[in-house]
Amino acid sequence: MRYLKFLYLAIGLGLLVLVLGETDIADVSERVIQVGWGLAVIFGLYLIAFTIDSFTWQMALVEVPLNGVWMYRTWKARMVGEVFNTVMPAAGMGGEPVKAILLKKYYGIGYREGTASLILGKTINMASLMIFLIGGFVLMWSAPALPLSYKFVSGLGLLTLGMGIGLFFIIQRLKITSITGAWIGRRRIGAWVNGVVHHIHDMDERLVRFYTQHKRRFAGAVMLALVNWLLGAAEVYYSMLFLGHPISLADAWIIEAAAQLVRAGAFFIPAGIGIQEGVFFVVCSAMTGVPALGVAVAVVRRIREALWLAWGTLLGFMFTLMPEHEAAK
Repeated sequence: MRYLKFLYLAIGLGLLVLVLGETDIADVSERVIQVGWGLAVIFGLYLIAFTIDSFTWQMALVEVPLNGVWMYRTWKARMVGEVFNTVMPAAGMGGEPVKAILLKKYYGIGYREGTASLILGKTINMASLMIFLIGGFVLMWSAPALPLSYKFVSGLGLLTLGMGIGLFFIIQRLKITSITGAWIGRRRIGAWVNGVVHHIHDMDERLVRFYTQHKRRFAGAVMLALVNWLLGAAEVYYSMLFLGHPISLADAWIIEAAAQLVRAGAFFIPAGIGIQEGVFFVVCSAMTGVPALGVAVAVVRRIREALWLAWGTLLGFMFTLMPEHEAAK
């Protein structure tokens, strides 16, 4: 497994080198420098998006009230967890155990409740992403600047991702994990499963209870999460504006949708390194005719990510300095 991580990182770095080799680095540097104070706007947009995303996770924690205190708590836990999600090649799941531990250790949320909320939060996030990607694909299909091959590849990727998300939801909704565990447990070779079946069943019950008894909360969370993805498109829009090449909001949606689709498919690459730069390079080149713009947008996003990771790392360090009862205040 360790060697696979190095292999994935090498693949990403190789793609990054390939992209940079096709780019005028001096042009990219000049464009990024001219962003200036605009980076504060981009950072602010992501802060709003992240706060919305934290609130949708709070909505999945049905045991806690929807107030500012708990919103700040989930926001802090998510900040720390996202540091791991960004750098670990685990489909954005590497930091989820960290979030569950923080909820348990500092805020008294049991592992079952915390884990269920994280699964629900991930489902909400993916459902809203699918809506966002479908909108981006519709816009992409009507964009004359993009080659037909790009559109077909995007359509195939969207279909594959949609099937995966649908399967993930069906497994939860129909309690397939519990059913499978119980079936294996009845077999001689699966006797060892019996010890954990009741835990699996309890988790499935929590998930189904949310989907059946909190339908409005689920729908509201999905809509809020969609706003989060739309703010990602706004980030691209303002990045291009500050880079000196304004584009339409529709074009920004297309670029962001392509970036998120490719990153979802290449989840095994740590931080999407090389992948993110590559998709911005390819799509922006096709839509604007200026290859350096795509790389410049990717660099601006990397700067924002680096600042965010530094903030999350600092919060994680502060958690370690606080006694458990102090952190819960």
